[in-house]
Amino acid sequence: MAVYRFRIIFEDQEDVVREIEVLGKQTFEELHRTIQEAIGFDNSKDASFFMSDDYWRKGQEITNRKALPGDEDEDDDYRRPKKVPIRQMSASRIAGFIDDPHQKLVYVFDPLAKWTLLMELIKILNDDPKVNYPRTVKSSGAAPKQYKQVVIPPIEEDDDEEDEEDKKAREKMKLFVAEEGYDEDAAEGAEEDKSEDAPVADAESEEEEAAEDMEEGGDFAEPDAEEF
Repeated sequence: MAVYRFRIIFEDQEDVVREIEVLGKQTFEELHRTIQEAIGFDNSKDASFFMSDDYWRKGQEITNRKALPGDEDEDDDYRRPKKVPIRQMSASRIAGFIDDPHQKLVYVFDPLAKWTLLMELIKILNDDPKVNYPRTVKSSGAAPKQYKQVVIPPIEEDDDEEDEEDKKAREKMKLFVAEEGYDEDAAEGAEEDKSEDAPVADAESEEEEAAEDMEEGGDFAEPDAEEF
């Protein structure tokens, strides 16, 4: 059984290279999964292979998504002819689509991000019974990150200064309370107690003054009845 070795590069990063070998009887679905592993993507989005000519113009599409009515590519440098029936990866064997010993393909992953890789058949070999295909035989260059990192904007300097001032003010208040033993709730309660006890204290002082007046008037004798 023939083994096809494809050289695969990112469209805009030619220094990122992968070479993958796949059996002619294997499907594009198996090749697709191997490419995802080779570049470190998570295989969570739709993907398509497009048979291509020497100018990387798209032809027959082989995809892992379901075809939709009127489904066709946007206008770009790799536009495929319209009204070409779409084939499914899982039902399409590699050997059935190789017409040129240097066959070219365009591989597009994630319709929104449009990751595009260019593939070219570079060797046709005999299979080795001891080898599990498909397999990656060469890996050069670090593949780009699949997802862009979200950068959180830094906090403005004014906000930082206000936060520092608030923090210092809180620390000073804690220090004051710790040193003075000041208890705001207890202080309020003491004031209330004083205001309630004040009338009682005034009444007691009046009674004591009356008693003292009576004692001071003890030398005053009541008149005898005989004197009248």
